[in-house]
Amino acid sequence: MTIHNPEPTSTTTTKVMKANKGKDTGPEKTVRRLLREIGYPGYRLNWKKVPGRPDIAYPGRKIAIFVNGCFWHRCPHCNLPLPKSHTEFWREKFERNVARDWEKTRALEALGWTVITIWECELKDPEAVKGRLSVLLS
Repeated sequence: MTIHNPEPTSTTTTKVMKANKGKDTGPEKTVRRLLREIGYPGYRLNWKKVPGRPDIAYPGRKIAIFVNGCFWHRCPHCNLPLPKSHTEFWREKFERNVARDWEKTRALEALGWTVITIWECELKDPEAVKGRLSVLLS
């Protein structure tokens, strides 16, 4: 299904949206740094050989890590409101994003992978993230 983007109402919003990247985001780089700090280098980035192209993958361990932005993936901790304009477009887009995330997780788990999701907001406490990753990777 092709959904057409609504006509932008603000040049500032257009600039902000165009600046969003799909990979090598700030949160992803932070998680990679934390993984190296706790002694788990040797990951693969955006590994194409499994469903969902995990942001970070440890193929030998069958561990996939997704680093999700709170806005785009609808963080359960932040409970962010919908944008005020083009609300129906955003509601549908976010629902598709969440459904796709769920499908990626289920497909990987069906292949025997452990899936870890790190939310952008969790990175405010890097020590807690390091502790969680240490437990899950050991």
